Amino acid sequence: MLVQNDSWEDMSSYLVHFTRGGESNNDYISMMGILSSGTLKADKGFGIGRKRAPSSCPQKAVCLSEIPPGHWHRLEQRRATKYGIGFKKEFILSRGGAPIWYAWRDTAHYKALHEMMLRAADDASDPIWQLTPMIDAPGLYRNTPYIFDWEREWRHIGSLRFKPSDVAFLLIPEDLHEAASGFFQTALDDHLGPAYFCPYLDPAWDRDKIASALS
Repeated sequence: MLVQNDSWEDMSSYLVHFTRGGESNNDYISMMGILSSGTLKADKGFGIGRKRAPSSCPQKAVCLSEIPPGHWHRLEQRRATKYGIGFKKEFILSRGGAPIWYAWRDTAHYKALHEMMLRAADDASDPIWQLTPMIDAPGLYRNTPYIFDWEREWRHIGSLRFKPSDVAFLLIPEDLHEAASGFFQTALDDHLGPAYFCPYLDPAWDRDKIASALS
């Protein structure tokens, strides 16, 4: 379950969920709200069955990435945010999360999956609907590429509850680390909410600086 050698720069023991502005359209406030509630909400459907599954079969999920430290700038640019929450893989696995599967469009296994969905139809008891939110189908759609396997995505079906002790680190721009620490210290002292004193990392840092902060 773990990376067996810390020198393997192409792998990671961590998963990251990048957060964005939400209703307030402010990335910092949005992440603080998530941390206060201790919940990452699954508010969007994912996977090959999101438009076909019976309504009683949840297809909504929380998405995370296994991209290794030092390369988070890829997702930072894609998500247009510098804020995020990091977890150990073991925690996500213990809650039923896992890496998603990729069934490339028009391959034999892609066609087999679609045949299984057709056979299941509106049968909510068919086990295919438990798999579909964990399967994406990269390829060309109306001449537009849908190819995001580089994100190394994991998913947790349904909202994800967590405690401060479950969080491995927070992604916050370096110039706000001191302010974030002060905010959580006040929350602790005045009993205003949960406090997160895990490492604070800037997603733009290189691998060595991140490794030093995590150690």
